[in-house]
Amino acid sequence: MAALASLLVLAHPAFAQGRLDAQYEATLAGIPVGKGAWVVDIADDQFSASVSGGTAGLLKAFASGSGSGAAQGRVVGGALIATNYVASTTTSKKTESIHIVLANGNVKEYGIEPQPPVDPDRIPVTDAHRRGVYDPMTGAMLRVSGTADPLTPDACRTGAAVFDGRMRYDLKLDFKRMDSVKAEKGYRGPVVVCALYFTPIAGYIPDRPVIKYLAAQRNIEIAFAPIAGTRILVPFWMKIPTPLGLAMLEATQFISTASPPRVAKTN
Repeated sequence: MAALASLLVLAHPAFAQGRLDAQYEATLAGIPVGKGAWVVDIADDQFSASVSGGTAGLLKAFASGSGSGAAQGRVVGGALIATNYVASTTTSKKTESIHIVLANGNVKEYGIEPQPPVDPDRIPVTDAHRRGVYDPMTGAMLRVSGTADPLTPDACRTGAAVFDGRMRYDLKLDFKRMDSVKAEKGYRGPVVVCALYFTPIAGYIPDRPVIKYLAAQRNIEIAFAPIAGTRILVPFWMKIPTPLGLAMLEATQFISTASPPRVAKTN
């Protein structure tokens, strides 16, 4: 949940490093319900990403909550390969922490604290379900191959298998249209808008209404913008229709800067 300057991407195609400092606002039917921040650092051989946020506005008066998450890993051939992911959420009732350790897309270790009770209706997650997956944060960042402008319809023709420590699900993207955005601070320019489809695989309770609703949705949209100096696209906004109105997460600040690749030292 998360990403400035496509002009820098085009002007400096040799750069392979960049940083994003973004802030987002969540609304429901136009009413502010949450705020968050996302920072991404991409170097030539490693990356890190961290997010934090909490309820805001009217929602905070009824149910306060906050959360944070972070992912780290290697950059291999321009692709982001996560090695660690952690997330923590706090409400008035409890605090929960999740950690995942990965190696080449395979989960080596994971856990939830405190350990949730066993629910016989939950579809079990097997070892096979934890192979060839992304963590939720790395899975939200698209790497577009090639040397041309990364903001093209082809950027949407992809998908990701995601494991969040509890549930295994598939995300599939399809191209919808090209659009333009204007953050209050930072990026102004084109975005590629994709349709987003959610398919639960394991670790979920089939009768839960929210799972059924999301799996049936065909009108979720997500707009991606570039991190300057890289071929990585990240969400600028996301729209989800709900029975209570349109839920939207949108960047109010989207500042990214490119950095030149490190020059090897010579004697």
